[in-house]
Amino acid sequence: MIYLLATSLIWAFSFGLIGNALKGVDPYALAAARLALAALVFAPLLRVRRLAPADAWTAVGIGAVQYGLMYLALFQSYRFLQSYEIAFFTVFTPIYVALLHDAFERRFHPVYLTMALLAVAGTAVVKYGELRSERFWTGFGLVQLSNVCFAFGQIAYRRWRARTRHAADHGVFGLLYAGALAVAMAGWLGPGGARAPALDGRQALAIVYLGVIASGVAFFLWNVGATRVNAGALAIFNNLKIPLAVAVSLIVFREQAHLPRLFIGGALCLAALALNETLAAGTQPARTETTARGSEPG
Repeated sequence: MIYLLATSLIWAFSFGLIGNALKGVDPYALAAARLALAALVFAPLLRVRRLAPADAWTAVGIGAVQYGLMYLALFQSYRFLQSYEIAFFTVFTPIYVALLHDAFERRFHPVYLTMALLAVAGTAVVKYGELRSERFWTGFGLVQLSNVCFAFGQIAYRRWRARTRHAADHGVFGLLYAGALAVAMAGWLGPGGARAPALDGRQALAIVYLGVIASGVAFFLWNVGATRVNAGALAIFNNLKIPLAVAVSLIVFREQAHLPRLFIGGALCLAALALNETLAAGTQPARTETTARGSEPG
């Protein structure tokens, strides 16, 4: 459990660092730098000799979506939203996990629409004064795209691992980051070529922290911790980083928010998450474990 708590605290600071210390840095360059550092962490652990080529390329594709597209969308959203808002809006990810799991299994639970509506209501309360703002909806849409990418990756990776049990997680994670880095590099290079950001010392240290610690070491700690707790505890820690990240952004990075609306909206979103976990607890174990996995890291 200590691994999950440590990782939640690490990720809680990520949102504020990106939105404040790295404000103005090209999001494509930031995604490429962070994923390159994370890939370097996992490269020495890569063991793919026993993987079929098709399985290896599938892992690359999963990483391209789960981490590559996810980070591109997430980092772009900082141009439109404060970091506490981005952390708050990742609350939708467990719902997307549940819906995508149903889609893969070709079944449908209407109660997930209720959860989604509760989460949307919570969002509307928090951002009541900006619901007509195109800027808000652009940022919100980018966060949701990021949530869907991360949710899809979780489900796809779980299904992929079911047929590649002979490979260890740490031995194949480098493949996921290879796919993610390819997407991030494509976004950074773009039609106009790479745009190297001008960084001061504090910003360079922040990127190293995000790439090596928050993406590299933290993902490994999370995977180890997830194997040592039950699905209920895993769900709690997945959702714990959301209020932690919001609190860090407001207290440490001194972002401004309408606190009464934030608390009311948060309560509605927590109700959606509670409904999600209640439904998951009443279904088969495999489904419970899948649905318990929550929002993406910062």
